Amino acid sequence: MFPDLVVETWGELACYTRPELKAERVSYPVMTPSAARGLLEAIFWKPEFSYVITRIEVLAPIQWVQVRRNEVKSTINAGTVRDLRANRTRRYDVEADRDQRSTMALRDVRYRIGAQIVTSARANAPEEKYREQLRRRVERGASFSQPFFGCREFTAHFGPATDSAESACPIARTEELGVMLHSIAYTPQGERYRWFRASLVDGVLHVPLQPLPDEAVAMPQAPWRATGTED
Repeated sequence: MFPDLVVETWGELACYTRPELKAERVSYPVMTPSAARGLLEAIFWKPEFSYVITRIEVLAPIQWVQVRRNEVKSTINAGTVRDLRANRTRRYDVEADRDQRSTMALRDVRYRIGAQIVTSARANAPEEKYREQLRRRVERGASFSQPFFGCREFTAHFGPATDSAESACPIARTEELGVMLHSIAYTPQGERYRWFRASLVDGVLHVPLQPLPDEAVAMPQAPWRATGTED
């Protein structure tokens, strides 16, 4: 196995919403593996491979901030989109649907992500080629889309791992984080969420290769929002 690919990332705000606290959002104190995977995919991704996050090092002290934002109460779904396309006279009044929600977010975050590349049967090049492409894009600061920390308005910056004084070592913090999203499996029956029991040990979140069995986790089911509307 190759050494882990390492990407350092930082930003002013982040929110990795806990699934049981989505109406008034509360973040996990640490970046989740799914968020880390999304960040890497924003930098470089092809259907020939996938990322497996192995660890997330927390390089900046965990600091909380509460913000209130204007959002809409409803969630759009495929049925609503079809109706809007079929009926051109139908309108959506965002003012009537607006609501103010609280978010308990993180501020001044900085992480070092460790990951491996796993090629699929569609891969037409060796793994080294994809690793090198990611490395070059990280060094140039290039990305397919703007990476973000949990919410699109929380911009993430990224670069190669450094040994500067501000990011040399993970923070000295150990705590249990509870059940955390490990990955999402896309099956013919739809999305299947997979979980693991997360622990921060000396500032490092180690991600197991395999998630918990489905029967080991009882999570709240959709709809998530207390006042949301579903067609």
